[in-house]
Formats: sequence, C-alpha cells, structure tokens
Amino acid sequence: MKQQPFHLALPCKDIEETKKFYLNTLGAKLGRNSDQWIDIDLYNNQITFTASGKFDFDFKNYRLGKQVLPSFHYGIILEEKSWNDIYSILSQTKLNIVKEFTVFKDKNGEHRSFFVKDPNGYLVEFKNFKSKDEIFST
Repeated sequence: MKQQPFHLALPCKDIEETKKFYLNTLGAKLGRNSDQWIDIDLYNNQITFTASGKFDFDFKNYRLGKQVLPSFHYGIILEEKSWNDIYSILSQTKLNIVKEFTVFKDKNGEHRSFFVKDPNGYLVEFKNFKSKDEIFST
C-alpha cells in the first residue's frame, strides 16, 4: 500500500498557543486556518485543532517493558537524523520532555522514543525504529 499522510482532528484550548507551539517549537507548518481552527502540517500529516475551550481526557497509563507510557497520545516516526535533530533541539528547551528510552531492545520492532507535551496537554511521541522494515512486523 502506498504511504499516505494521515489526518487527525483534536479539540484545542487556545488556538494561538497551539499555533506557537507547533510552528515555533516543533517547526511544523501552518495550513488553512481561521480564528476557530488551524491545520498543522506535521511532517506532511494534517492535524486540525479546533477551538473548544476547556476539556479533559481521563486516560490511564500502561506498562511496556520497564516503561510506563500514556495510553492517549499520537506521534510521528522519523528517520534517525531527523529524530536526533528534533530530540537535540527540544532537549534544550524548557519543555517537559520524557527522556529518550528504547523499546523492545534487541528484539523485533526495537525503537527509540520520547514524548513532549503540547499546550493542550496532548503527548506527542517521536519514534525512530532501528529497522524501518520492523515498524509493522510481528
């Protein structure tokens, strides 16, 4: 199947703060937008944030090996250089970053990962697989 960009729509507490975070902090691009919603181009994927005011998601964490991970999150899989670049940039900010860790060490699907929280409370995950062929393998 040919790789295609995805679309994700999420509620947003503050359009301007969200726009600043994704454009200035993560280096994403702004797409179509209004004062009530914005389209963010995050690595050629469309995330639409719609102004909704205050909201809350009650979600649990889960354990994957030694790591405790948030059950509600979204993210992007990057090539090694891009992953290293964004991790280095974000590590030098005042953001609350879940430090780099490795999942499935020396097993099928081994990958490095870290999370950063956006202004809405969403956790954005950045992954880098040791072998791109193992992203979906079992």
